Amino acid sequence: LERALQAWIDTWNENPRPFLWTKTAEEIFETIAAYLKRINDSEH
Repeated sequence: LERALQAWIDTWNENPRPFLWTKTAEEIFETIAAYLKRINDSEH
């Protein structure tokens, strides 16, 4: 795993580019909230 991560980092650093968000912060928080609700509901 460590070698795979280092290879990815090395490749990325050869041609870095900005990360482009495809969702708004609100959409991400809604997804996380739904996931947490499912986890909490499954524990009871």
